[in-house]
Amino acid sequence: MAKLNKEDFINALKEMTILEVKELVDAMKEEFGVDPSAVAVAAAPAAAAEEGPSTKTVVLKDAGATKIAVIKAIREITGLGLVEAKALADNGGNIKENVSSDEANEIKAKLEEAGATIELA
Repeated sequence: MAKLNKEDFINALKEMTILEVKELVDAMKEEFGVDPSAVAVAAAPAAAAEEGPSTKTVVLKDAGATKIAVIKAIREITGLGLVEAKALADNGGNIKENVSSDEANEIKAKLEEAGATIELA
């Protein structure tokens, strides 16, 4: 198997859906016994200090009672397919990462209007 360089790996990640990235992270946990999200969480404060609080992550905590409206909003915001958007609505998680504060607030408002509980990180 050919060795991937960093740029090829990042480009491959950009083409993945959120669900595919989650499956990749789970496979990395199983294969290497390391939780890559723990490394990302540990590195986040250092990155935040360098970049400042100019970017936010929009996190879905709960889809609420109007899950269909939330799924539609997720699809509109992320461009995900129906299955991926439903999985995200069912399980919660990051809707969009590293977006400007203004965009994060717009996304939050749109999802809350649809009935979801949202957190900005």
